[in-house]
Amino acid sequence: MSEIVLTVDEAAERLRVSRWTLYNLIRSNQLRTVKIGRRRLVPVDAIAELLNELTEDAA
Repeated sequence: MSEIVLTVDEAAERLRVSRWTLYNLIRSNQLRTVKIGRRRLVPVDAIAELLNELTEDAA
């Protein structure tokens, strides 16, 4: 089964950024997350949305 959500550490690793940078993206509402209990998880499609947005901004 394909992954649907990633932990913060997994998402940071996929984006090749630090946890600090990932949390800044979350705080600035650039990266959508979900909270289940006390865990904050990053939907895989939210990473794609972020990358699309950043790519459009760079063009």
